[in-house]
Amino acid sequence: MTIRLRAHHLLCLLTYVGKGYSPAFTANYDGIAERLSRGEDILLVSGPDDICAPLLDEPEPHCLRDSAAARDQLAAQDVEELLARSIHAGVRLDLGAAMLIRMRQAFSTGLVRKACGGCEWSGLCSTIAAGGYPDTRLQRPVDAQDCPF
Repeated sequence: MTIRLRAHHLLCLLTYVGKGYSPAFTANYDGIAERLSRGEDILLVSGPDDICAPLLDEPEPHCLRDSAAARDQLAAQDVEELLARSIHAGVRLDLGAAMLIRMRQAFSTGLVRKACGGCEWSGLCSTIAAGGYPDTRLQRPVDAQDCPF
């Protein structure tokens, strides 16, 4: 199976620790983090994705706002630069252990944080990153293909 993600959620996943907008949102996000931890791949999409799904029944879901699309654009630019590959709707990614480590290192140093400006979760994410990503739900065990030697 494939998980549909918008670009800025590539960054949100790095620090997700089980906090969210509602119990339904959190339960859904936990399931997505678990699936990614087991190795499911990602399909980048434009607009609301699998993480947004529980919020789409709200009267004015923030997932549909221009600010979310702007975050997607900024995140795509940062991740594209970091990974030296095109990041846009339709691209498939395998978020293996090596890529997760690389993205978390870049997040910790601020290299991929442009999309985080003005986000209500930014402070929490900064604290999690500064602490070494304890209790994050997305975990990928290192396997032979991820080993640098």
